[in-house]
Amino acid sequence: MKMINLHVIASGSKGNASLIYDEETLILVDLGISKERLIEGLNEIGKSLNDISYAFFTHDHSDHIKSYEFIDEHKRFALSKTIPLIKTNVLKAYNEYTFGSFLVTPIKTSHDASSPCGYLFKNEGETLGYITDTGLLTPRALKLLTNLNYYYFESNYDENMLLNSGRPSILIARILSNKGHLSNDLSAKYLSMLVGSNTKEVILCHLSEECNEENVALNTHFDYYDKLGLDMSNIIYKCAKQRESVDL
Repeated sequence: MKMINLHVIASGSKGNASLIYDEETLILVDLGISKERLIEGLNEIGKSLNDISYAFFTHDHSDHIKSYEFIDEHKRFALSKTIPLIKTNVLKAYNEYTFGSFLVTPIKTSHDASSPCGYLFKNEGETLGYITDTGLLTPRALKLLTNLNYYYFESNYDENMLLNSGRPSILIARILSNKGHLSNDLSAKYLSMLVGSNTKEVILCHLSEECNEENVALNTHFDYYDKLGLDMSNIIYKCAKQRESVDL
């Protein structure tokens, strides 16, 4: 029986929100979508706003926190400076916390935001790494994320598509930087180092609608693994979507 369930309501630059849950605890990660879409996503798993036990936020960009005020203040948790005027429920990176039936560890990421982080979730021996919006991962982060059961992992752009996108050079430079986003290639490199015998499923997330495509992201990953001689046939790979929910 799966102890960690992930329902991705939306993933991308136009808004992000995910639900992580078991029979006892329902966790919201990020809320950069409308209240109406959140309610729709909750209804898809038979839940309502009142069922949300806790809400965690990865960083302070609007596509991740735009609608945070719809969540009761006592349920909001984040690193310092992530939520405007947050004074209580401030988490510290790399500390492990108990929230209902989950153990939660914030993991620092590298992004041009105030206090960006991802999260490691544990529940009854199962593990999920939730990593989005980062230009790199540190050795400390990689160690904590090694050989998990599930990964929600950024694969934002195809480098050739980005360079030929016609976007302003300053925006391209930002995305390519160590405080930008993970390319398909770098995402594949990291995951080739992380996945192991315990890994069951990977959801690639935050795909750019202009500079990436699902088949491009997936093929980049599989081609990279093939070059290394890695057999990923026993791991399910899929992509999160901007306008359609996706489940582990």
